[in-house]
Amino acid sequence: MKIVYFSWLKEILGISEENVRPPKNIKNIKDLIKWLGTKSIKHRKVFLKSKNIRCSVNHQIVDKNNKIKNNDEIAFFPPFTGG
Repeated sequence: MKIVYFSWLKEILGISEENVRPPKNIKNIKDLIKWLGTKSIKHRKVFLKSKNIRCSVNHQIVDKNNKIKNNDEIAFFPPFTGG
């Protein structure tokens, strides 16, 4: 699974993307966020603010209950406004 980070998430983690193999019990974005938060202190710092993080699966914005698969590309980014 490819995970892509944008904006302050990328700055805190020091990476813009990573490939991960989550455990089989990870079924949706919410589960993935909890699991990613256990990977490192930096991950925990990013995902402590998870209610302020938006996400997409395969370039489609989704909510955190969205189901995921191992071959998905998941992106995390802060809220944004139009204009």
